[in-house]
Amino acid sequence: MNLPGIILVTGTDTGVGKTITTAALAAVLHNSGRSVAVYKPCQSGAIDGDSDAAEVARLAGAVTAETGVVLQQPLAPVAAAAADGTPLPALAVHAHRVRELAASHDHVLVEGAGGLLVELDSDGGTLADLGSLLAAPFVLVARPVLGTLNHTALTLEALAVRGLRVLGLVLGSWPVIPGTVHHSNRQVLGSLRVPFLGALPERASELSPINFRAGAAAWLNGLPA
Repeated sequence: MNLPGIILVTGTDTGVGKTITTAALAAVLHNSGRSVAVYKPCQSGAIDGDSDAAEVARLAGAVTAETGVVLQQPLAPVAAAAADGTPLPALAVHAHRVRELAASHDHVLVEGAGGLLVELDSDGGTLADLGSLLAAPFVLVARPVLGTLNHTALTLEALAVRGLRVLGLVLGSWPVIPGTVHHSNRQVLGSLRVPFLGALPERASELSPINFRAGAAAWLNGLPA
């Protein structure tokens, strides 16, 4: 499978399916015989038991899963760090760790927090800035519902003006019974200049890990061979 060594996964918003998409990407790569690491720079919401890295490892299988900093409150990283009294690592610290993981794995998937421009450190650094530091491309995860076309266009524009490459677009939660708006949005998003990589079924995380891993390649059937 011809994918870059480092891939950043971002979304048009929070709760769009970034973690499940990251898990599906990791599963596809692992199933093809590649070694995979997943890195989450900032994890908020630990007080509620949230751990995206642990969820990816549960679903994808034998992958390395790490988090840069764990924050208790379910807030954006800067606000959560302030509430915890915890300093946030600089983007350069995250970039260094990602490069270390890349030296010992075929692929490293870096999952952002919220959307592309959510600040990850106290200097205003974002996932877009981390992508620039790493010179790595992005996978963009979007919703299929009303409003997604604008949110997707804004995020793609933000990536483009920074000269950041987009590997493709994923719909993070495709309904069991899609309506007219879902089909219409999927058609429009599939006609964009960036590749359409696929759609994950809603509640995919509720599948058993075995069934999740078995389905991942079919869901992401737009990935390059």
